[in-house]
Amino acid sequence: MYRRFGYHRIETPALEDIRRLQGGEGGENEKLIFQVLKRGLDDETAAGTRTRDLVDLGLRFDLTVPLVRFYAHHHAALPTPFRAFQFAPVWRAERPQKGRYRQFHQCDIDLIGDASVLAEVELIEATTEALDAVGITDTTVRLSDRRFLSALAAHVGLEEPAWPGFFIGLDKLDKIGWDGVRAELVDKRGLPAAAVDQSRTIIEGLIGLDADKVADRLADAVPALPEAVVADMATTVECLAELGRTRAVGWEFDPTLVRGMGYYTGQIFEISHPKSSSSVAGGGRYDKLVGRSLGKDIPACGFSLGFERIVDLITEAPARSALAVLFEPDVPISHALERARQSRAEGRETTVVRRSGKLPAQLTRLEGQGFTGVVHLRDAAAVEAERPLGGVR
Repeated sequence: MYRRFGYHRIETPALEDIRRLQGGEGGENEKLIFQVLKRGLDDETAAGTRTRDLVDLGLRFDLTVPLVRFYAHHHAALPTPFRAFQFAPVWRAERPQKGRYRQFHQCDIDLIGDASVLAEVELIEATTEALDAVGITDTTVRLSDRRFLSALAAHVGLEEPAWPGFFIGLDKLDKIGWDGVRAELVDKRGLPAAAVDQSRTIIEGLIGLDADKVADRLADAVPALPEAVVADMATTVECLAELGRTRAVGWEFDPTLVRGMGYYTGQIFEISHPKSSSSVAGGGRYDKLVGRSLGKDIPACGFSLGFERIVDLITEAPARSALAVLFEPDVPISHALERARQSRAEGRETTVVRRSGKLPAQLTRLEGQGFTGVVHLRDAAAVEAERPLGGVR
């Protein structure tokens, strides 16, 4: 699906330099890194040795950090803009539970080198189309912007050192409600109650906006918000509204959306589904992250699908057409292989299987393994037609 949009697959190593993984931009995920000991260590270490002196590598916790390193090393030979996608495992030291795993797969799509909201809109369209292709419908794209959140925090009088805690509290709104958010921000983090209450009033006035109302309401709610931020959001929601007229793509501006990674610099987005307690995809713009490796900032934007969460939502197995070429002991193996070769040339999934035991029992076993048809070769001279096995799945 992503190839249709002009994206090309790349692969990056599972192991990364621990300093890169712990660069301070991975948010809470940096606490969940599986760290790898240096090679050649003695069985015992001296008392007082720090853990960080024993570690030089770690397993990647997402695919963005490795992508940035890849781009920094190869940018001179890559096109501008650079469109890439990855499908690979990542690791986090989670407490395993439904929707959260220690090893899981991500499918990332990234566009590097385009500063316009073409990147955001294209990534969202490609990702929602990919979800549609596997039968995940009835999704909602939630949008916000880190620049809006920063402007909101400043507007209600919060000092910049307090912003991260303010954002973390807002991000919990869907789980603990406004009373819980207020208790965390005021009672636990010591933020001024007046600032928290004012932010609630502003946020509630920005929920449920139509596409043609987003820009004006944003500008009125936070007057210091740069015009470019307002214009970018207006363009994004306009494009999504237009997309929604041709496909079943829902969207909403969500002023409480934060995203946990510290590297986001602009628009952020998630895709939610009514049957999933967590988002099935998330991403945003990270214009400063490439500069940490390259020495100069490069505009970049990405979207990541959580593969296991998507699998949990698929209720029906994809249609399969698999043929078993079943041959008797007297039939030459070369004849069975030739018959299978013909089937594969027609695009069929085909497996060669020796005849054994009672035929009805073997056919039942083949059906249980997912085969939908069988060709039974009784002798080398006969031309055997395909017979269906059960119903086509």
